[in-house]
Amino acid sequence: MELDKDEMAKVSNRLKRAQGQLAAVVRMLDEGRDCEDVVTQLSAVSRALDRAGFAIIASGMRQCMTRSDDDGDETLDVQKLEKLFLSLA
Repeated sequence: MELDKDEMAKVSNRLKRAQGQLAAVVRMLDEGRDCEDVVTQLSAVSRALDRAGFAIIASGMRQCMTRSDDDGDETLDVQKLEKLFLSLA
């Protein structure tokens, strides 16, 4: 499966930012920073990861979720799609 390169570049950038945010959370904990600041930063990391996951699913939905039936027609595997979306919930 080949995901859209332009879309995945955006996702990659989002994940790199999330990686930096997560490193900041670890530093904040090590430095004994205020709980509210740590939780706020951790929330930002979580949102960034969720958005990256949804972007990957949205971009690759057709490629990941379609299957050919015996007649050669492609159908969407709805149960598989639902399972992927729920895994991000």
